[in-house]
Amino acid sequence: MYKRLFALLLLALPALTARAETYALPPADVDLIGQIRVVQAEHDDTLLDIARRHSLGYEEIVIANPGVDIWLPGEGTEVVLPTRYILPDTPREGLVLNVAELRLYYYPTPKAGEPPVVKTFPVSIGRMDWKTPLGTTQVVAKVKDPAWYPPASIKREHAERGDILPDVVPPGPDNPLGQHAMRLGIPGYLIHGTNRPSGIGMRVTHGCVRMYPEDIASLFPEVPKGTRVTIVNQPMKSGWLADSLFVEYHDPLDEDNNAYKVSLDEAVAAVVNKAGPFAERIQPDAIAAVVARGSGMPVPVTLDRHTVPVDRRPSPMDDRRQSVELIDLYSRPY
Repeated sequence: MYKRLFALLLLALPALTARAETYALPPADVDLIGQIRVVQAEHDDTLLDIARRHSLGYEEIVIANPGVDIWLPGEGTEVVLPTRYILPDTPREGLVLNVAELRLYYYPTPKAGEPPVVKTFPVSIGRMDWKTPLGTTQVVAKVKDPAWYPPASIKREHAERGDILPDVVPPGPDNPLGQHAMRLGIPGYLIHGTNRPSGIGMRVTHGCVRMYPEDIASLFPEVPKGTRVTIVNQPMKSGWLADSLFVEYHDPLDEDNNAYKVSLDEAVAAVVNKAGPFAERIQPDAIAAVVARGSGMPVPVTLDRHTVPVDRRPSPMDDRRQSVELIDLYSRPY
């Protein structure tokens, strides 16, 4: 076990300067990756500039920094980077999109001799009237420098605004698909780049999944045709890191207030289920605060664990010294 930890830590060191959010994939009983960071804005920065540098989207950085001017934070202003994530409650396989948090996760199949990793990217999804569909599908085709053939419904929408779209938009700077597109098994839906990166992290598409150009450029060659794609709507996630249970809550999508709005009782029940034999350590007031705030950042909601129930099998998480190593390992990008 310690040899594996040491090898992964060595692998993490050379790439700490890399922008892409890539983390060692934790074992099944660990659900958190990353850590909250704080940076200082430079003179000409906007929050969008800072978000893009740190693989974040518009909404998540704005929600994490209430009161900070979006367009002119000001030199030296401290900006919170919400770069800690609870992995979605799905199989850790292929591409996983959680529409509630506007974030994509990729679990590449490890190559021989390499440790498993998880990569995460901010995305844009469909507007309320053009929802991104939920379900399980796969990548059925990949196209470099795609042409865009606007469907009739989108052409009508643009025409109503006096913007007449051509039958085909060729590859180039005016192509809204950017330079890379991965076609899904759900007809008409793609994961693609963009010529308007300022919209990443917002609900601005016609249902497709839009990524920063540099993110899709790095992801495109890694994702083989046939990769499983799971699209879920999980406004509330909970998960373990060492001896603490965390909750992460995102405000439900506007059209989902009735279907997905999580009541406090439902939130507590879900966390109790996740806590299992450690349910007595849950602090309901902490869960209420997480739901009320809706910051999108994981918050611990359990008291410190001092004893382990006798009916629970020993786990590496029960060794506090080892838990500290795990916290460090899965917090740092590489």
